[in-house]
Amino acid sequence: MSDNAIRKIVIVGGGTAGWMTGAGLVNAFGKSCAITLVESPEIGTVGVGEATLPTLRYFNYALGLDRDDFARKTQATFKLGIEFKDWGHVGNRFFHGFGDSGPAIENRQPHMYWARLARVFKDMPPFEDWSMSSVMARHFRFMEPTSKMLDPASDMSALANSYSYAYHFDAGLYAAYLRDYAVQRGVERIEGMITHVEQHPETGFITAVNLRDGRKVEGDLFVDCSGFRGLLIEGVYKAGYDDWSAMLPCNSAQAVPCARVDRLTPYTVSAAKRAGWTWRIPLQHRTGNGHVYCDGFMSDDEATRVLLEGLDGRALGDPRQLRFTAGRRRKSWIKNCVAVGLAGGFLEPLESTSINLIENAIGWLIEFFPDRDFRPELADEFNRLVTQRYESVRDFIVLHYKITNRTDSEFWRYCANMPIPDTLRHQIDLFQKTGHAVIYDPQGFGVSSHVSILMGLGVRPGANDPLVERIDMQQLHAHFWKQRDAIARMVAAMPDHADYIKRYVAADPMPGIAA
Repeated sequence: MSDNAIRKIVIVGGGTAGWMTGAGLVNAFGKSCAITLVESPEIGTVGVGEATLPTLRYFNYALGLDRDDFARKTQATFKLGIEFKDWGHVGNRFFHGFGDSGPAIENRQPHMYWARLARVFKDMPPFEDWSMSSVMARHFRFMEPTSKMLDPASDMSALANSYSYAYHFDAGLYAAYLRDYAVQRGVERIEGMITHVEQHPETGFITAVNLRDGRKVEGDLFVDCSGFRGLLIEGVYKAGYDDWSAMLPCNSAQAVPCARVDRLTPYTVSAAKRAGWTWRIPLQHRTGNGHVYCDGFMSDDEATRVLLEGLDGRALGDPRQLRFTAGRRRKSWIKNCVAVGLAGGFLEPLESTSINLIENAIGWLIEFFPDRDFRPELADEFNRLVTQRYESVRDFIVLHYKITNRTDSEFWRYCANMPIPDTLRHQIDLFQKTGHAVIYDPQGFGVSSHVSILMGLGVRPGANDPLVERIDMQQLHAHFWKQRDAIARMVAAMPDHADYIKRYVAADPMPGIAA
């Protein structure tokens, strides 16, 4: 080991962000450096992230986690996407599925050809019929993507594997699962309340955190997973915060679990309300529910009423109140301190991005891991990537609110008229005029995701792309119907989502919780 290598990492804060960081770092570096995590039982965790993106599968795989054991231990169910209700206008319904709608045709995306057909055939089925994940969700089906789904005589192998999936899980159980993983591999866990942070008098680098009981925890690299307060990144370094509430006005949330009821849906539900939206996340042992809203347009008492009236089953407690300001730290890496999770920023969980943003930060920290010189160029690149990802996710979430025909409340009228970034305005205009979906962040939400939201909210390309016009209309029609029929056959042969869980990943009953 180089004399200048990082020898001691201190993670401040537990919860999902802290233990994901601990697990990721110990997996990457083993015992080449000591890792200590400091958490206090006096400080609660937010517990966001019960619905995830497909990228979590790759994070778990990189850790070497057993897929089925993980699902059992976290009470997980499978997630094919998100069903949106009443977004755009009351009565609207659409599905953002994970995956695409088959391969490109002559270098043009399938939705562009569907739009051409829809102009000619007025009874054209919705584009979701060509999304494997959407059709699976509609029929409550699930199985792993595999070419074995295919009829041997079929040539639809690309279509059969065009979908992906994520998980719904209990975020508290996931943090505990990763805590056990990390501690078994050498991460030291210390319980204690941090009362003081020591810095080098000349460099300003953090050298240690002091606990209330007099203990001192020294380190070379400090990872701030302390949640909204940003104990180190803001408390010590005054990183500053970009406030995005003008275009993401929701600033409050209430969450409550309820008893699970059938059917066990393989998707999250997001239902737009008068001043925000509610979520429904089905787990094996319960259903997670929440209401995200702007307290400038709705009182907390009314928000509670909306949340409780929409539950499928008996509430398993009182709603928990959260306050937040959408935005991000201006820098997530300063000197020898790196912020991960809520310490680095917060974007409402409309598209289940909270845990994905943690994954990103851990991955980039490992990729640009420093020595004790802490070259500023490494921090600059980390901060550039974090900024790009946060802004990309921000624009994608704002898209859901901006394209609305709802005029039934002051909140939705505000959203229709609020200013949006030039980047998002260009994305909307380009799609509306030409059908092209421009993607700024190639590792973020892709073409199929943007098309799902744009078309789900009623935006249709105004003209056909010239290359799309070259395909014979009858051949195009036959091709699309062949795909649609193949999807219907494959989905019909899949097991029911609840049956699949019961067979492969059924969890032990949780003490004290009855379905």
